[in-house]
Amino acid sequence: MAEALSGLKVLDLSSFLAAPQISAILGDFGADVVKVEPPRGDAMRSMGVQRNGHSPLWALVSRNKRSVVIDTETPEGLDKLHQLVSASDVVVLNHPRSLLERWQLTPEAIAQRNDRSIVINVSCYGESGPMAGTPGAGTLAEAFSGITGLTGEADGPPLLPSFPLGDTVVAMAGVVGVLLACYHRDAKGGSGQFIDLSMYEPLLTLLGPSIAGWEQGTPSPQRSGSRVDGGVPRNVYKSSDGLWLVVSGTTDAQVARVLSVIGHTSPDDLARFGRSEERLKVADELDGLVAAWIAGHDRATVLAAFSDARVPVAPVNDLGTLVENAQVLARGSLITMNDADLGTVLLPGPLVHLQGTPGVITTTGPDLGEHTAAVFKEWC
Repeated sequence: MAEALSGLKVLDLSSFLAAPQISAILGDFGADVVKVEPPRGDAMRSMGVQRNGHSPLWALVSRNKRSVVIDTETPEGLDKLHQLVSASDVVVLNHPRSLLERWQLTPEAIAQRNDRSIVINVSCYGESGPMAGTPGAGTLAEAFSGITGLTGEADGPPLLPSFPLGDTVVAMAGVVGVLLACYHRDAKGGSGQFIDLSMYEPLLTLLGPSIAGWEQGTPSPQRSGSRVDGGVPRNVYKSSDGLWLVVSGTTDAQVARVLSVIGHTSPDDLARFGRSEERLKVADELDGLVAAWIAGHDRATVLAAFSDARVPVAPVNDLGTLVENAQVLARGSLITMNDADLGTVLLPGPLVHLQGTPGVITTTGPDLGEHTAAVFKEWC
C-alpha cells in the first residue's frame, strides 16, 4: 500500500503530549519515526491511567514509532545522537534551550550538521518575546490564549476542558508546519528550516471568530455557556427522556425551518425571529422556545424532526455510544489495536482519509530500545 510520507525520516527527541503527537501523526502516514529514549525510558511510559502496569497514553503517542535508547549524558551517547540528527529529515523537539545547548542540538547547531533537516521546537510561548523560555504546557496555553476565559456558563467560573485540547491542536498545527517546510524543501528546491511553534498561538485560531468580531476598546467577549454571540439557536438541549443533543441552525433559512418544527410560524414569530439582526435582539426567547419544544419530546423524535427539516442536529455521545455508532464503525474512526502489555487498546484512527495513500496504524508504543540496532544500521 502506498504511503504519503514513505521515506521521510523523523527523529523524535520530544516528550509529554503535544510534540510527540506531531511525529505520531506523521508516522500514521508512512514516515519512519525514531523515538529517542534515555536508558530509564521516556516519562510518558508511566504517565496517566495505568493498565497492567503500563500506560495507554504511551501506546497512543508512540504508535508507529521505533524506540532507540541513547544515554545523552555520555560523549558516546551524544555522538550517536548527532549521527541520527545528521541522517534525519525532520527533528521534533520540545526542550529548553539550555538542554539543547548541552546536547549541541540548538537549531543552529543542527543546521550546521544537516542543512536539509527541518527542526520543529514546541514551547508554550515561542522562541521570541519577553516570555520566551518561560516553562508552560497545553493547559497553561489554554488559559493564556483566552480559551479558558470563554469556556463555561455566563455566571460560572472559567473552565478547562476535561481533555488535552491545547496539546492536540498544537500537534495538528505542528504537522501543518512540518509539511509546509517539507514542500518548500522538496518541491521548491529549498533547504531545511526551523519551525518555532508556540502552544498558545494555534489556539488563537480557534478563537478567530471572537477575535475578528471584537472591536478594541469595547468589553471583551464573555462566557456564554454553549451559546455563541452571533447565532441562535445553537445550544445543548435536554429531551424528555433525559438525553442530550445539540442543535446548530443559525442561518435565516435554517431558522425558518426550526420555527416550522417547533410550531412558531405566525407573522409575529417570523418578524421577530426570521432575520438574524432581529432575532439576536431576542436570542434568549428563541433559545427558550427551542429548549421547551425539545424538552417535550424524546431524543429520537427530536433528531428525526430536525433532520427531516434539514436543521443541523446531533446526539451528544459518550464513548460507550460512540464506539457502537454505525457511522464510526463504517469509517473506522476508532480502531482496536493489540498491545503486548495492555491487551487491546482503543485508538483514534488516522487524522484524515487519503484515498490514494491512506494512513494506517500498525503498532502501538514500542518496547524500550526495541529498535536501537536496526535504526543505527539503516540510518547510519
